[in-house]
Amino acid sequence: MIIRIVKLSFHAEYISNFKTIFEENKQKIISQKGCNRIEMLEDINEVNVIFTYSWWDYEDDLNNYRNSELFKDVWSKTKILFNKKPEAWSTKKINEVL
Repeated sequence: MIIRIVKLSFHAEYISNFKTIFEENKQKIISQKGCNRIEMLEDINEVNVIFTYSWWDYEDDLNNYRNSELFKDVWSKTKILFNKKPEAWSTKKINEVL
């Protein structure tokens, strides 16, 4: 299981634009092969910073999505809203306590 974490920093006036893009595309993203879950989180101190988490069966599934027309379309609409370069990490869970 791969967990992709992406930190996105937006111009304040474009946050609602991104939330709309996310809402319009979340079902398409979750329908991608190997995608099990997606979340959008907002920083509690910097409301212009949003994180997305996505869970993928395999790194190949994530990479296939990142090379898809859907990703290219979503990313082209999203990247123009940034006020800083995004940061991203592909991670794997090594421990969990519930």
